[in-house]
Amino acid sequence: MRWMIALALAAPLAAQVSEQARKLHENAFVFDGHIHVVNRQLYHGGDIGERVADGQFDLPRAREGGVDAMFFTVFVTEDYYPQRQEVKQVIRLVDAALTQLEKNRDKIELALNAGDIDRIRKKGKMAAVLDLEGGFDLDGDLAVLRTLHRLGMRSAQLSAHNWANHFADSCCADAKVKGLNERGRAVIREMNRLGMVINVSHASDETIEQALEISTAPLVATHHGLRSLNNIPRTMSDALLKKLAAKGGVIGFHIGNEFHNRKAFDWRTANAGKPFWDTTDIHKAAAMTIYEIDRKVAPSFPMVGVGIPDDIKYSPYEWLEVVDRAVAVAGEDHVALGSDWDGGPTPPKGMRDIRDMPMLTEAMLRRGWSEARIRKFLGGNLLRVFRQITEKQ
Repeated sequence: MRWMIALALAAPLAAQVSEQARKLHENAFVFDGHIHVVNRQLYHGGDIGERVADGQFDLPRAREGGVDAMFFTVFVTEDYYPQRQEVKQVIRLVDAALTQLEKNRDKIELALNAGDIDRIRKKGKMAAVLDLEGGFDLDGDLAVLRTLHRLGMRSAQLSAHNWANHFADSCCADAKVKGLNERGRAVIREMNRLGMVINVSHASDETIEQALEISTAPLVATHHGLRSLNNIPRTMSDALLKKLAAKGGVIGFHIGNEFHNRKAFDWRTANAGKPFWDTTDIHKAAAMTIYEIDRKVAPSFPMVGVGIPDDIKYSPYEWLEVVDRAVAVAGEDHVALGSDWDGGPTPPKGMRDIRDMPMLTEAMLRRGWSEARIRKFLGGNLLRVFRQITEKQ
């Protein structure tokens, strides 16, 4: 009976968003914890302020989707690690990000703390929190971290995406240090001191567990899922989620079917021949210059979902079951949106890209969520934690 009710409620979502949902979405503060933004422009040129026909993100579509603030993510892919080009690649991406923000200063502005977000929002602009996915330096050099902070970066991943760095283990590579070593602990202490968000998405369970013990500030898993619904290394156990919440942190939920929908994950794995986090081929790559790496990587951007059949994909209503599960485990103050648009997700059935975010609000209303819970999930919880971390003085 339950699945029949869910199907009946989910069916009309793709066709329309009610006036109630649209108004609520427009009036709510929407803060997405993970959007890939400038890798596309680095490799192919262009302007984030111009609408494009492909991919899942540009500023015009983000505005249509009601987005007020975002973790403006730059992504150092694993391809740059074997030749130890990761630091140079971070700098190139930050340069691209700051250039794009300057070009579009009438629409979007860099935010260094929550007060900046409040100010920028009042001006009718979108706020951008500069966020790093991947390794800032595989050795964990604190001078590199401080330099990135001075350039405006306010969030960074602890692990090197799906690759093990020399101080924090990843979810999806062989462990090197059994979680964190002393250098990893020093990175956490310095991020706490600087007021930077420690992003534990892609970190191993041991890394997350130890980071929770060491950090004096809440942690954020910007784009994640639950292992109780899809038992893969990139999702979080209920036990860890409870500890993350007890520390005051939040978990952001990835928009992709692959994270939450086991049938979709299995379909993608079968058709690709390997899980989406597998970097084995990169380990075998011959030495290349950074420009040769660019030419290899460029065709994969923008990263969008794969052709999972509609009869396998979740609807937005079904996708929200994972958030309901997290609320049951950790409470409604510890869940957030972390879409990963242009980072490779296969979105729920009927959703094209970031402009369709109001469909989530429609689905939340249909699930019986209160307006207060909807507002917390869409942005309130992430803003609260970001405020605590960046304005700790």
